[in-house]
Amino acid sequence: MTDIVRRACAFAAVGSLALAAPIAGGAAAVVFLAIAVIAAFVVTDGPVFELFARPGDRKGNTLYGLAGVALAATGLALLAMLPGFGLPLSVFVGTVLLLSYGNVGEQVVRSRTTSEIVATVGFGVVAFLGAVFGMVATARLSGDPARSAGEILFLAAAGALLAALLRSLLLERDDPLVMSSVGILLWFLADLTAPAPMEDVLGALAVTLALGYGSFALGAASIPGMLTGVFLGLLTLVLGGPAWFVVLVTFFGVGALATKYRYDQKVEHGVAQENEGARGSGNVLGNSAVALLALLGYAASPNPVDLPEAIFLYAFVGSLATALSDTLSSEIGGVYDDPRLITTLEVTEPGTDGAVTWQGVVAGTAGAAAVAAIALLLYPAVEVVGAATVVAAGFVGMNADSIIGATLEGDRLGNKSVNFLATLVGAVAAAGFAGLLGL
Repeated sequence: MTDIVRRACAFAAVGSLALAAPIAGGAAAVVFLAIAVIAAFVVTDGPVFELFARPGDRKGNTLYGLAGVALAATGLALLAMLPGFGLPLSVFVGTVLLLSYGNVGEQVVRSRTTSEIVATVGFGVVAFLGAVFGMVATARLSGDPARSAGEILFLAAAGALLAALLRSLLLERDDPLVMSSVGILLWFLADLTAPAPMEDVLGALAVTLALGYGSFALGAASIPGMLTGVFLGLLTLVLGGPAWFVVLVTFFGVGALATKYRYDQKVEHGVAQENEGARGSGNVLGNSAVALLALLGYAASPNPVDLPEAIFLYAFVGSLATALSDTLSSEIGGVYDDPRLITTLEVTEPGTDGAVTWQGVVAGTAGAAAVAAIALLLYPAVEVVGAATVVAAGFVGMNADSIIGATLEGDRLGNKSVNFLATLVGAVAAAGFAGLLGL
């Protein structure tokens, strides 16, 4: 056993103390707080220090990593134990075990291979199993009714995917942030979702994992981009349903193909997607974050949000119509010469922020029409007029992207922020048109 694997096992042993929470109650928070204090102020050398010390800990002779993780666990424990907060106890235990055990899985794999994708799978699988074990064990130890199998699997999968994604973007010392983020997400999803059939969750997980790995294998997405896509796909299938998922996959699939279209020529023009066209998490989230918010609003709409469900549906479709329109406009239009700046219509250099070509505008409008056609076919609530509003919203959002790019992108905003704002404009336009027309 290597030192890194041994350290991961030691962290997992500390994380396993969360299993005492169903029996000991608030004492679990006290235990984790005590561990944080001891790690930060008491243990500065010796065998215990060597067991838990990460490379950065040795510079200051302080177990910063252990202290941070223990403090994050303390915070989640308090949210679960103190009245007025309501974090489900099973979510607290499941989250702590998810990260603690998942890290062991990753480090064991890394001790045997240098493959980044295999290490990511190792973390995800063991993290998923750790979360399932934590939630089931909590129900058994507390005597409370267990969550349905479908809900447990969904929460465990969503948490494992988010944790794997964050760990692929952050450093090991950021594990406290990962633990807190996963805990908050699962708390929200646990309150949001009605129990889903286990077969539906397993099917959704199989489909999204297969498509995600395919995108990675084909070079259409990096590992963080793949994880982001699988995470968004799982939430969309479970919370929205197949029709919502088809719209999302249409954007991902057509967008990936468009990115590869005449890639060498786009490199010459200086408009090619970096990393040989493999989209990262920032690109995926920049184009899909608004759609995710609309999806969560739709899933929550029977409860605290007093808005018609159709508003969220149109916002979802409108944001993705904008995302696909903008992608096709950029990727197809970028191969043509003599683009014009949208604000002045002056001819400018290819790759200039806010530059458009008529070929790109046509391609972008066709992308919005494709999303609208899918919505018309798959959503009973979307009729011909509704589909027309989606096309209009996509067109508005596409041009908003160009205008924002010409006026704000660069010193003030990055490309991903511009994408987010453009999809927000498209979502608001679609929802607004639908509301005005009484759809």
